[in-house]
Amino acid sequence: MSVLVFAESWNGSFKKGTFEAITFAHDTAKKLNLSCVAVTLGNINDDINSLSNYGADKVISVNSDFDSCDNKGMSSALAQVAKQENASIFVISNSNTGKCIGPRLSIDLDASYISNVVETPSESSPIKIKKKAFSGKAFEIAQTTSSKCVLALSPNAYTITENPNPNCQTDTFDFTTESSNVTSEKVEKSSGKISLAEAEVVVSAGRGLKGPENWGMIEELADLLDAGTACSKPVSDIGWRPHSEHVGQTGKAIAPNLYIAVGISGAIQHLAGVNSSKVMVAINTDPEAPFFKAADYGIVGDAFEVVPRLIEEIKNFKANN
Repeated sequence: MSVLVFAESWNGSFKKGTFEAITFAHDTAKKLNLSCVAVTLGNINDDINSLSNYGADKVISVNSDFDSCDNKGMSSALAQVAKQENASIFVISNSNTGKCIGPRLSIDLDASYISNVVETPSESSPIKIKKKAFSGKAFEIAQTTSSKCVLALSPNAYTITENPNPNCQTDTFDFTTESSNVTSEKVEKSSGKISLAEAEVVVSAGRGLKGPENWGMIEELADLLDAGTACSKPVSDIGWRPHSEHVGQTGKAIAPNLYIAVGISGAIQHLAGVNSSKVMVAINTDPEAPFFKAADYGIVGDAFEVVPRLIEEIKNFKANN
């Protein structure tokens, strides 16, 4: 028996969520006295042996082409490896890819599926585990109803720790890509310097910026903080910013350590996608803006005055430290 974990990659490189998932899988396997097996898909540029640093007992590379973003093929390959390794628990990241393959994987394995997990199982027979609920506003304890379970780990919910395993084994798995009813004609990638899913800090703005020509100061602030840039739904709808930057209930759900919202009122749909942030800062001219009730820190003021002063202070701090 084993705990299998999908070592997700993007453009051949492992994502931050991958190391969170492997750490989580290692801790779960240790608690249940099982082995931890990591699985990679497609061509990987990073050293797969690096996964052993986070507790993997074995790393399996699936040799096939998954560049077409075929969720059916990916879930099928992972399911075959899971059956070979006699996995009782399969761990994935609750990323966009994870959300696509998780339900398919649970069907292929005849397993329960629990998403937005934040802690290792409190009980093992059956599995009981803590997860987020109601768009991150609450927690619930979920219990499996089958002997197998697919667990989707919530982003930025589990601390990455190194658990070096010098005895980690490596293996390969040959998989023939299956035909699919869906073909990818075009892939549009975000042009942002930092992926929102990976960003520790995110600077976001809304209609309070009055126009796309004013986004320069947001990008400058983000550069100073090594942050990703995001926006509210109305901003992406009217074309000021790309849809890939839209965060909220109908956009991307993120969980950075710091989220700075500039000129965003804080509608419930927007907060649903960002309220997992560790610290939230709101900058708005309206003292009654809903965001101030959710934010850890709030600045009532004009963004065109506050943000430049914030940029200036950060530059001064960096120059003197």
